[in-house]
Amino acid sequence: MAELLASGGTPGMVRTVLDNGADAVYVGAKGWSRRRAQYEMDDEQILESASYARSGGKVLRVAFNTLPASGEIPLLLAKVEKFMAAGIRDFILTDVGAMTALSRNFPGVRIHASVGCTIVNAQDARFYKEAGADQIVAECRMDREEMRRIKQEAGVGLEVLVHATTCYTLLGRCTMSSYTRQEWRIDAEGKNHFLGSPNRGGLCYRICMTEWDEVGKDGAVEGRGIVLPNVAYFLVDDIPSLIDLGVDTIKIQGREYSVPLVGEMVRFYRELIDACVKDRSSFALGPWKERMAGIVAARDAERREKTAGLISESLSAP
Repeated sequence: MAELLASGGTPGMVRTVLDNGADAVYVGAKGWSRRRAQYEMDDEQILESASYARSGGKVLRVAFNTLPASGEIPLLLAKVEKFMAAGIRDFILTDVGAMTALSRNFPGVRIHASVGCTIVNAQDARFYKEAGADQIVAECRMDREEMRRIKQEAGVGLEVLVHATTCYTLLGRCTMSSYTRQEWRIDAEGKNHFLGSPNRGGLCYRICMTEWDEVGKDGAVEGRGIVLPNVAYFLVDDIPSLIDLGVDTIKIQGREYSVPLVGEMVRFYRELIDACVKDRSSFALGPWKERMAGIVAARDAERREKTAGLISESLSAP
């Protein structure tokens, strides 16, 4: 059966998602995981969370899904060595060089190629497998036929986001925030935090979700108040087909949401997956879609609030 993977932005969220039925949880190493520091964890919090996961027979993954500079690779390897010594084996990476370094230096490591790798076909999947990836995350717009080809041809595990954002461009590829705010800050460990660049250890300010003007060739404004598409979604209708397809992991994003909301999302997907697997022939989506409507409303309200805060912060930056 497909593994249910959920986000852990804090130690409390880790416990909540595991207690509500997630098989695995992913957390971000501070400064390395494309989120604000308050939704990442320091080393001791990660080790404590991993211990809690193991106590319930579950798995914790650590995200290092930014693009490190050459001088930061030793810092990355040192952290991974520390986590491996404590029994953590699963890591989420975007940078192909970092994947290669981990696979060469740490026997037994399990590497998950992040959605930021923009894997869109079986050839991409094979490339990341050769770099050391055991599992790849499908790009958000990937259709079922392409997923089927990856499962059949690439020989690598497949992970699908059922709650995420499609992003205006491609997740992990946008540079809009860096045009609004680009500051460097080196922490005590020597890691550089590039504010305005989530790809390098900062965060996305969701610039695409501000209101834009459309200007013609003559400089005249042809449209005002245009918001570029950055759609948050829940996939409910697709769950049965993903299970039938043999997807290895069904993943829920949401480290920046409230702990109760994330717990509710996890419990919803846990119960939906279990019901679908238990009685596939008579499984009906209708009641689940009605229940999902309330979760979507709560999610949208929190997302609007977070987006407004990020946009305001970016516009007020020095």
